[in-house]
Amino acid sequence: MFIPFFLELKAARVPVSLREYLTLLEGMEAGLATYDVEAFYFLARATLVKDERHIDRFDQVFSHVFKGIEALSGEGGIDPANLPEEWLRRLAEKHLTEDEKKLVEALGGFDKLMETLKKRLEEQKGRHQGGSKWIGTAGTSPFGAYGYNPEGVRIGQHESRNRRAVKVWDKREFRNFDDSVELGTRNIKVALKRLRRWVRQGADEELDLPGTIHATAEHGYLDVQTRPERRNAVKLLMFFDVGGSMDDHIRIVEELFSAVRTEFRHMEYFYFHNCLYERVWKDNRRRHTETIPTWDVLHKYGHDYKVIFVGDASMSPYEIAQPGGSVEHWNPEAGIAWLNRARAQWPNSAWLNPIQQKHWNYTHSIQMVRDLFGERMYPLTLAGLETMTRELSRKH
Repeated sequence: MFIPFFLELKAARVPVSLREYLTLLEGMEAGLATYDVEAFYFLARATLVKDERHIDRFDQVFSHVFKGIEALSGEGGIDPANLPEEWLRRLAEKHLTEDEKKLVEALGGFDKLMETLKKRLEEQKGRHQGGSKWIGTAGTSPFGAYGYNPEGVRIGQHESRNRRAVKVWDKREFRNFDDSVELGTRNIKVALKRLRRWVRQGADEELDLPGTIHATAEHGYLDVQTRPERRNAVKLLMFFDVGGSMDDHIRIVEELFSAVRTEFRHMEYFYFHNCLYERVWKDNRRRHTETIPTWDVLHKYGHDYKVIFVGDASMSPYEIAQPGGSVEHWNPEAGIAWLNRARAQWPNSAWLNPIQQKHWNYTHSIQMVRDLFGERMYPLTLAGLETMTRELSRKH
């Protein structure tokens, strides 16, 4: 196992013998050094170096032969007696090739899926693993966790993997966006300067003190100058999709959130998941206990608000078009009904999508949301922000 190391030492003229090499192997077999590089270094040096004059050469050879192995040592190294539980659990997951995935068929619709799940719950008595029918793990059944099915109900899984679930029976926790994040790109800063056009409007006149001083000095008498008052008239409301597939875009959305909070002192915002339903929330840590009825939001903020929805709009079509289609709860009304109400209440509304525009045509739900917003879906880019602000600044 360590023969290359032994030969490299001899080539560097470090006087090592076969007997010393065998002593090193005996020490390894006795467990004096396992996966700790530092422990192995001292064991090898104690058994192979007889004269301290050769320690420098030994160190050079050791560094050359075992370069890059240091990452496995120290406090963060591998403990063979305490492998992470997550590693062991994932060994049981079902990993399928693309060809194998094509052979796994969907049950054929939301109603059929719910009906089948009800029957399985009535019939099943114990836990199953690796199958294709019962509720279990690591299989191709539509119901369970850590497997694969093109259309199913996820039960008892820590996080999303294939993003094909129609419903998720887990209590998932989402983190609030951080408004202290430093903006990563100058583009968003520039675009947000354009957003300020919305919140600055002409009002009553005010005293122009510099102009008055200049005119008085020029004319020799008091010449009062006035100018239109520029007052902050914030009318901005934002809805942020959080969790699930949006985890892939959390960095850029958090930058946008941070920038908007910086630029707009009175901006209001709410969170939702995937699609707008009967309730929204302000704090993701309390999204199950402290929600706000969407009707209250619709009644509180008037028609003059500029409204922006931020999300990837990537979900099952059921979540938009059908009651009970929500991936996390049973919604009495379809998401499309709430989106239509939002559009009717706030004509100056748009949808910002962090997914690249060239990929939109491949997801049916994106097309559905885009149609609902009258093609007012824009990519979360500088050009997209400019186009959106230009469109929402028009008089309607």
